[in-house]
Amino acid sequence: MRDDLQFDGHGRLRHLLTIEGLPRQTLLDILNTAESFISVGEREIKKVPLMRGKTVVNLFFESSTRTRTTFEIAAKRLSADVINLAVAQSSTSKGETVLDTVRNLEAMHTDLFVVRHRESGAAHLIARHVPPHVHIVNAGDGRHAHPTQALLDMFTIRRHKGDFEKLRFAIVGDILHSRVARSQIHALTTLGAAEVRVIAPRTLLPMAVEKLGVHPYTDMRAGLHDVDVVLMLRLQRERMNGAFISSEQEYFNLYGLTQDKLERAKPDAIVMHPGPMNRGLEIDSAVADGPQSVILPQVTYGIAVRMAIMALIMGGAETATGGRRA
Repeated sequence: MRDDLQFDGHGRLRHLLTIEGLPRQTLLDILNTAESFISVGEREIKKVPLMRGKTVVNLFFESSTRTRTTFEIAAKRLSADVINLAVAQSSTSKGETVLDTVRNLEAMHTDLFVVRHRESGAAHLIARHVPPHVHIVNAGDGRHAHPTQALLDMFTIRRHKGDFEKLRFAIVGDILHSRVARSQIHALTTLGAAEVRVIAPRTLLPMAVEKLGVHPYTDMRAGLHDVDVVLMLRLQRERMNGAFISSEQEYFNLYGLTQDKLERAKPDAIVMHPGPMNRGLEIDSAVADGPQSVILPQVTYGIAVRMAIMALIMGGAETATGGRRA
């Protein structure tokens, strides 16, 4: 079901909070708009004026250098003014609520908040309480969603492999605790993937995961057989309470991506990882740095995708692409 909080009264994208429920055309509009921004990073002057005079606040209650930095670069390439709020040093550490923090920043004429929070639903909570002219992008909330990561993954896949309807995907690792996996699954199924598999030990698979439209495997070699794209996940040790794996060495032996295991996939399969990577735990360095890896292009494409999302939400993408908005 579509999350109507994400759309304005005219059916245009107002916030990006989750992939779940977004129409296929909205995802395609974002991916197509991102294509138009790829060339911006190749120019001598890496700027377009679509968000000149607008203010973007990166409101990160949970640390993430890669995500925050790519959002900052994306906003600056759109000519926005960017503020990175050091939440640990802010008034929230003195007891101020999240909504009070947002309201105070609204009073400084903020146009768009990029929010990352350890609690699931935080971005939705903020979106329900901001005025109509303020926009929210979810940069990760608890175990719930990480929509921009999923979209940059989809962009990478389309650039390297083409039509989703012809491809088999394997998402490998800590499915249970991963907001990235949930967003990837919703994006892949919405875009018509031929098959989506999830591979993990039983302790790291959500109950009734099949209801998400995926095929679960506990044997990695069987799960990787004949797939086109391997999406590795980080082991979310900071979200684990208790023993979900017997040992890191055994986990690597069974679920770490090595060249030997990768040979079960198609010869031209690509390998992805949202980062940060734990080498020798989730993935072997020979694979991470090998010819089938597109892990660094994911980071590069992330800037263009986040530019596209902000431009569409702020209403400037028609100028950039000459096309319709989401």
